Amino acid sequence: MPLKAFRGPKVWLWRWRRNPLKRRADTMEAWVLLGAWLLTLLAGVLAGLAAARSVEGGLARERVEWHPVVARVMDKAPGSARPESGSSSDSSNGERVWARVGWTVADGSAHSGQARVPAGSTVGTPVTVWTDPQGHLVSRPATATEAHFRSALVGGLVGLSAAAVPFVAGLVARGRLERRRMDRWDAEWARLGPQWGRMTG
Repeated sequence: MPLKAFRGPKVWLWRWRRNPLKRRADTMEAWVLLGAWLLTLLAGVLAGLAAARSVEGGLARERVEWHPVVARVMDKAPGSARPESGSSSDSSNGERVWARVGWTVADGSAHSGQARVPAGSTVGTPVTVWTDPQGHLVSRPATATEAHFRSALVGGLVGLSAAAVPFVAGLVARGRLERRRMDRWDAEWARLGPQWGRMTG
């Protein structure tokens, strides 16, 4: 017979109510569930906030430390320039390809690297690239709006992942308590069942 057949209507917070039939296992299960829910909430919120602040702080540092620099194309870029953009334009219109560019940082040292440039750019064509304080090529830093979105997304994912640990642990602990309770019921029924049958026979 299914277990649900032995259960009555669901009563909220019944484990916390005074009841002469309530056993120590019921009280223990109540505390396990309460602890699991509190840890789930606490771990999710704290981990999510910490991750979001870390990501937003890192992106804010990038906006401060990374700077645009005018670089020059060192080798003719593959493809052909579009008439409307021209070979000397740094517009984002049209196809862009990888090409070797060179630039000079504030201390006067020369650097070179691969960057996306308009197709067909000739040698000496100016393009804007972003560099870190050491003069290395980096991507364009995220705007404040983009940084807020990214930090919220990462914080949410990290918070959910962190919350899953105590939540799953609580489910496992509850399952073990449930199995232990059912085993005790089976043992009690095996002991008292035959006597009950003789009394009603």
